[in-house]
Amino acid sequence: MDIGFDGLRNPEKVAQDAMVSFKTALWFWMKNVHQVMQQGFGATIRAINGDECNGNRSDVVNNRVRYYKDYCNQFGVNPGNNLSC
Repeated sequence: MDIGFDGLRNPEKVAQDAMVSFKTALWFWMKNVHQVMQQGFGATIRAINGDECNGNRSDVVNNRVRYYKDYCNQFGVNPGNNLSC
């Protein structure tokens, strides 16, 4: 109920209502990702896609890191340390 609807009883509302979808994404980011951003991109991978970090999906993690570094390069920003989980 943090964002004003009961997602357990009405999960399809996330797909049906753009505002609920946006609020859900923002809620997830603030509850799970925001606090680990200073730990590096690898920590955000772990927070969002933790199952990829168990070693079974190193190809997927490597692709995420490659894309991230490419985007950082395009924007002229340093990708930082701790890029992989």
